[in-house]
Amino acid sequence: MSHAFIYQGLPSRVIFGRGTSGKLAEEAERLGLQRLLILSTPEQTALAERVRELLGARAAGIFSDATMHTPVDVTERALEVAGTLGVDGVVAVGGGSTTGLGKAIALRTDLPQIVLPTTYAGSEMTPILGETRGGRKTTQRGPKIQPEVVVYDVDLTLTLPPTMSALSALNAVAHAVEALYAPDGNPIVSLMAEEGVRAVFDALPDVLREPGNPDARGELLYGAWLCACCLGASSMGLHHKLCHTLGGLFDLPHAQTHAIVLPYALAFNAPAVPQAMERLGRATRSADALAALMQLERQCDIPLALRDIGMPQDGVARAVEDAMANPYNNPRPVDAEGLRALLERAWAGMGV
Repeated sequence: MSHAFIYQGLPSRVIFGRGTSGKLAEEAERLGLQRLLILSTPEQTALAERVRELLGARAAGIFSDATMHTPVDVTERALEVAGTLGVDGVVAVGGGSTTGLGKAIALRTDLPQIVLPTTYAGSEMTPILGETRGGRKTTQRGPKIQPEVVVYDVDLTLTLPPTMSALSALNAVAHAVEALYAPDGNPIVSLMAEEGVRAVFDALPDVLREPGNPDARGELLYGAWLCACCLGASSMGLHHKLCHTLGGLFDLPHAQTHAIVLPYALAFNAPAVPQAMERLGRATRSADALAALMQLERQCDIPLALRDIGMPQDGVARAVEDAMANPYNNPRPVDAEGLRALLERAWAGMGV
């Protein structure tokens, strides 16, 4: 092998399969936890109650106000509840919003985290936290942020509506795509990225046709897990920078933003990353990975333009200014003009 690399494995325990949420109490016991705070969004309180039953005497209470983009004021309210109840750990149940809250609590308290994901967002496999304060989203990494245990239960994804499944899975694909051209990428991450994209592209059409099919759901969750591992193990580029910028400035829905921006950011970087494009061609089983991605997105019946999810047209200039003020590593140099052109196309849904 001609190139040198560094690979840092992340210390998380993963339980994957069907019916695995039944192991929650066992995992809490393994960590020595007696008083767990269960976290959820308002929409998922019923699931939080199920988790309370599974944990039995180890459940200290429920905080069900997790919110998109992890606003600091919500975290402060959850910390008050955690302090009042004297908890020794958290169980985050749901998607990226709930996982983000669990991480924000852990960053401030170092409480152990168990995550039970119900979407394909992937945040549970990373030491990364994005928080919002006053309309600005900031991102940080650190060992306290990394959840200790992740319990993937395929059965919990069976009822995720097809459109949300598609958006969440495309969000996962974005992690793998950027890992393939990351400056700190390595052969292990590239293997996971290619296989993750392959699994998502193979399984997602089946999930759209037959949402209750556990085999298709299992393959999709497996692919999303691999993509999430990539997100945790390498640094992200222009795509993630833009999505954070847009989410913070305009409060756009996270997964929708990722799904819309992905082909445009990839098209921008494609000329500079021939090896990544070759791998994506294999993963999508096509000669043109960009065309395959656009075709899959059109199949999913999801919004394909930023204007369709609430971004104002005059927001393009603000987003360019914000993104240029704090640039990410990116394989192709980013200038304001190129960024404006990219965002205008994505705003209008012009295609690549």
